[in-house]
Amino acid sequence: MYIYLPIAEVSMNIFAIVGLGGMVGFLSGLFGVGGGFLMTPLLIFLGIPAAVAVSTEANQIVASSVSGVIAHWRRKNVDFMMGFVLLIGGIIGSSFGVWLFAFLKTIGQIELVIRLAYVVFLGLIGFLMAWESTKAILKSRTPGASRGKLHQHNWLHGLPFKIRFRRSKLYISALLPLFIGAFVGVLSAIMGVGGGFIIVPAMIYVLGMPTAVVVGTSLFQIIFVTANVTFLQSITTQTVDVVLAGLLMLGGVIGAQIGSNASSLLRGEQLRGLLALLVLAVCFKLFMDLTLTPTDIFSLDIIR
Repeated sequence: MYIYLPIAEVSMNIFAIVGLGGMVGFLSGLFGVGGGFLMTPLLIFLGIPAAVAVSTEANQIVASSVSGVIAHWRRKNVDFMMGFVLLIGGIIGSSFGVWLFAFLKTIGQIELVIRLAYVVFLGLIGFLMAWESTKAILKSRTPGASRGKLHQHNWLHGLPFKIRFRRSKLYISALLPLFIGAFVGVLSAIMGVGGGFIIVPAMIYVLGMPTAVVVGTSLFQIIFVTANVTFLQSITTQTVDVVLAGLLMLGGVIGAQIGSNASSLLRGEQLRGLLALLVLAVCFKLFMDLTLTPTDIFSLDIIR
């Protein structure tokens, strides 16, 4: 059964869209990420224009993240104080990011920037997470091996405006999560992601939050940042496809509930390792698309 997507201007199978939303929603609940790092490239691979994929995916992330947060909140795995500080930075960053998105769209470079941004950030984060999780898994299997700290205190932890985050058992400067939230907000607008693949490692290794709390807190922040992106994109660029977003939401909400329950079955380093593999796989596919010669070669030129 096919349905026409008015903004994307293509026809797609309804069950394929819902199934895609369900798969990404499952990953959202499992890893504490919005899932946009996977959904946006998949939509592009299926023929959805990059600008529409980015703007619409931000809408779908809202639904799957809400579903995931509710599940984690029931288990008391959400640090709301940390989430609010991240949210303030995220709103500022995402608002600037939407303006930048509109500018790049105007000059005709948004497609290239989106793909390059995915290759760079997914490659970097995926490699770092794979390296760390591999070391953690090997250390846990070594008899008598002592488990080191996930983070070391440095000059960042000496910044002013310190706040006590009781749920995360931290006493750090509010500027750290504020800047992290702002950076992720920009990425959310440009790449159509919740930013979980950036913010989850940052919360673990920079802020030093427990992995169990990171997942729920990340999803809480993602809800409001992506909602802000969706609202501004719909007004500024008119690239939000409501029909596509609705079908993705349907699958995403169901998948997020299943994924959040499955997250308790794996240890923190195992979750990080699986997420790293997914990130690297998507990065490799995008890199190949950018470098390989396309099947259909054509050019547009002005006849003088």
